[in-house]
Amino acid sequence: MNAPSSLRPGSMRIALLSLLGIVVLGGLAAWWLHTHERVERRIQMPRTGEARRNPLYALQLALQKDGVAVKSRRRLQLLPGAGKEEASVPLAARDTVVIYNDPRTLTAPEAAGLLHWVDAGGHLIVRTPPLGLLATNTPVPLFADLQLMPMGRDNSECAEMKGNRGPTTDEAADEAATVQTDAAAERAEGLLFCGARRFTLAGANPVHSWGDLKAGYVFARIQRGNGSVDVLADLDFLDSDELEDPASFLLARQLLQPNHRAGTVHLVYAAQMPSLWVTIIRHSWMAWGPLLLALMLWLWRRMQRFGPGLPAPSTERRSLLEHIVASGELEYRYGYAHLLYDAARNAFLARLRRRDPQAAALQGEPQLMLLAERFQDVPPGEIRDALLPPFAHDHTAFRTRIATLIRLRNRL
Repeated sequence: MNAPSSLRPGSMRIALLSLLGIVVLGGLAAWWLHTHERVERRIQMPRTGEARRNPLYALQLALQKDGVAVKSRRRLQLLPGAGKEEASVPLAARDTVVIYNDPRTLTAPEAAGLLHWVDAGGHLIVRTPPLGLLATNTPVPLFADLQLMPMGRDNSECAEMKGNRGPTTDEAADEAATVQTDAAAERAEGLLFCGARRFTLAGANPVHSWGDLKAGYVFARIQRGNGSVDVLADLDFLDSDELEDPASFLLARQLLQPNHRAGTVHLVYAAQMPSLWVTIIRHSWMAWGPLLLALMLWLWRRMQRFGPGLPAPSTERRSLLEHIVASGELEYRYGYAHLLYDAARNAFLARLRRRDPQAAALQGEPQLMLLAERFQDVPPGEIRDALLPPFAHDHTAFRTRIATLIRLRNRL
């Protein structure tokens, strides 16, 4: 029997290469695990559905998880409308209404209805009208009833807001003290209302306020009957992006404290739609800007010069009658008057043959007698002279004979 054969060289090579590959892969895995660390990263995904059109969607979800009844809608809808979507929404005595956008869209009857509801125990939260390109000084019926007056834009340093916070409830003060060292509290005191449109008191006596008469107020809570009205310089901290900030969340909780869990919170997030012209000016300048520049360049190219307009240059005269007169004068000047006479006499005889063939066929006195009978108002002597060629250089006879032939031809 034969002895068992050793491993083949090809098998040995494959085994060594496989072992080497395992070692290399193991080294790469060890290097990767040693130099890299697994971390979590949050990516803001595009909003869809209601979260895209409702800036108060995060506040709505937070209130729902807290066990608070909440409703969101685009319009206030205090008054009954024509369609199903515009039906009026009744407000209970202990409800809370947050008007997120410009309060200038509230009409006088709506403002009166809101204040009547506040007197019965409701809680209203509004902001000052934002400064814009248009309708800056539009009156606000709600602010007039509350005896408040909006001011201009806040141009002071944001740090000046620190220490100006007015008195708050004991619970809110304790909560603020627990986060006093947090960066969110610093932003709440110094930067939360930076650049917002403040307001001043025109007779109102707020229960709680933030600010002073000199620099203006950014927050005021006005007691009316059994309810209250909160007026703020801005409500952007209630936006879904800003509500993640602890300072914004804390302030939102303080605002909703009066009727917390006592009634329904109504979030009105689209009380105003910007006008078409404001939208075009603010957000479509990349389209109308180049078009306006192109129009100005086109007008510059079409404009020849500055100054008063010059009279139009005289155009070249191309009248056919003027050419004929000039040709006749040239021929007459160079001794070709007989050609002009022959042309006038031939034109008269040609029309005579068409109108009176009998007279055209005759010659001499018989023809003259027929023509004298036909043209009784023309003396026979003029007719006889017109049919005879004039003498050379007799200008008077030439003009008379030509005029007579033209007159006789036109009367045929």
